[in-house]
Amino acid sequence: MINCAELSTDESLLIVCESPALGWYDDAVFEAIASAARELGVVPTMFDVGAPENERDPNLITAMDNHDCTIFLARIGDQDRFAAPVPGKKTVMSYARTADELASSYGRGNHRAFVELKLAINNILLNAETIHVTCPLGTSISGSASDSEWESLGEVSVRRFPLGVPLPLAASKMSGTVALARYLTPTGSKTYDPPSVPIDGVVMAEVSQGRIVDFTGAPLAVECVRRHYRMVADKFGIDENIVHSFHAGIHPGSSYTKAAAEDPDRWSNSIFTNPRILHFHTCGDYAPGEICWVLVDHTLSADSVKLWDNGRLCLDAFEKTRYCLEAWPELDAMAASPSQAIGIN
Repeated sequence: MINCAELSTDESLLIVCESPALGWYDDAVFEAIASAARELGVVPTMFDVGAPENERDPNLITAMDNHDCTIFLARIGDQDRFAAPVPGKKTVMSYARTADELASSYGRGNHRAFVELKLAINNILLNAETIHVTCPLGTSISGSASDSEWESLGEVSVRRFPLGVPLPLAASKMSGTVALARYLTPTGSKTYDPPSVPIDGVVMAEVSQGRIVDFTGAPLAVECVRRHYRMVADKFGIDENIVHSFHAGIHPGSSYTKAAAEDPDRWSNSIFTNPRILHFHTCGDYAPGEICWVLVDHTLSADSVKLWDNGRLCLDAFEKTRYCLEAWPELDAMAASPSQAIGIN
């Protein structure tokens, strides 16, 4: 309310609540945030919604227009139609989906510390001449991220809470191979069915200058991947071969205690803020595209210096990130003992 939404007592607040029956958000997190608003002297308006759809809800748009600040406790806050900045309005997307997550180090970490950490990591990555990403399953992709758009705090139209990723790095100059395993999952941009598909074994995606040129692996697994890409691309009329961008988690308190197999969509769209996870945005020439590649325990180097090493943030390796640890002791403590729970063995 204070460090992220910067809510003042003279502002009106809309809380958009996704039905708990859908399994993503619980009742307790709605009430916890509403109660905190009341303690600040703000009486919130609650707006109930269902699962994400690809059409606008005019009643919700009107409600947002009529309030100074909107907090999304709903997946629709991640959809692109809510991303355009509205002068004088604030929008917050919450990834703390339960009261337990809100009360954990994930939800209680000082938002300002992660704003500074994000800016430091952005600076390191955007100034690097070469980014190299590997993973234990055989990923090796590298290149320049110079096509990435610099992002200032004032340009961020949706405030993410907890803040768990740096800006997406453009993949248009990246080439190599990426190991696809476990699942292809949606990005949350639009809805389609099935939202995710399992991958039998490992399929290697061959990438040249930000474009998929081939998939290799067991024939049935490769055909499953290709069929899913064709389905999504045909549905939205987009280029299926684009690898648009990528970024990795930076929040050591992020965790996922359920099994990924229960709901791969919920898994990938919840755990992406954990440092053990890096994901690519693919299928569509825009962020975040429509299909995610999820890498586990990646190593990412900026000009041959590791910023992530086998899924662990190396914040001591760069002056800019060391400064964040010194300025925010709670961040230092969290980074020293990061959560390892990511929903898979």
